[in-house]
Amino acid sequence: MIKAKIVALVAVAGLLGGCENMTMGQKGAMTGAALGTGIAAVSGASFGTVVGAGLIGGAAGYLTGSAIGSK
Repeated sequence: MIKAKIVALVAVAGLLGGCENMTMGQKGAMTGAALGTGIAAVSGASFGTVVGAGLIGGAAGYLTGSAIGSK
């Protein structure tokens, strides 16, 4: 069950990652969310923790991408 949910999250990330004309903040958010979700999933965390890690990673990635894009 968990593997199916993880595959669904990865598929959604892949679809969103294929969008054109993304800002650096959006690209950073996608990368951060994918990394956070992947790390939590590999460590064997519960589904809620995996989703939370994806949200936190996305927020951190957005802030980092925005900072890089503004320079």
